[in-house]
Amino acid sequence: MHIDWAALGQVFGVSLVVTVGLVGLFTVGIVGVSRKPAAEGAPATTPTAPAAGARAGALAAFALCAAAVAYGIYLIVAA
Repeated sequence: MHIDWAALGQVFGVSLVVTVGLVGLFTVGIVGVSRKPAAEGAPATTPTAPAAGARAGALAAFALCAAAVAYGIYLIVAA
């Protein structure tokens, strides 16, 4: 049995980078959804909705996560 260590290392490296990137992108989405703008004179415990820009960025991050997952499923099923 012969193991191609270079190919194994490449697979490991790419999967590590993609995993960290996908988790980071999902984290950006979570932070964007949970971000609360500070209201003038309001106490810090007053719940407010995220700003429109933060919500749009979060939705874009979630859409990219969904696209990456869908592409991964496509690669698995198409083979």
